[in-house]
Amino acid sequence: MIRDSSILYRALVAIGGAALLIAMAVDALALVGRNLGVPLLGSIEVVQMAVLVSGAVAILIATFAGVHAHVNLLISRATPRLRSALETLAQAASAAFFLALAAGSLWIAHDMWSGGEESELLHLPYRPLRLFTVLAMISVAIAFAVRALSRRRT
Repeated sequence: MIRDSSILYRALVAIGGAALLIAMAVDALALVGRNLGVPLLGSIEVVQMAVLVSGAVAILIATFAGVHAHVNLLISRATPRLRSALETLAQAASAAFFLALAAGSLWIAHDMWSGGEESELLHLPYRPLRLFTVLAMISVAIAFAVRALSRRRT
């Protein structure tokens, strides 16, 4: 668990918030530019990259803070022992899911690495974003795995 006052939490919020502000500002400028007849070329590329960063950071924050959305329909009706087993299974399944996302992202990054992949208009490189995605998904998978293992021991 991560506290609201921790440096990691504040850094993640700052990074994610800055990315969202960049996306919003670029999109607003592009909208104004289109209406004035002066389009902002490449704005979609910048917005997509900013949204990727903010989305990955949001997943990290939710995971580290333990505040992912979940449905209590089944768990609320289960016995305490079954509830604990289901919650451990959910943590393990979440770890497997994010590990699969990381593996798929790593596979794509590996395949595209030597191609010098970049955005079409602004020629922004995709390598740093692919690495960021892989590291974020691995971090989330590890956090869920640690939680599943610690629940199993209790």
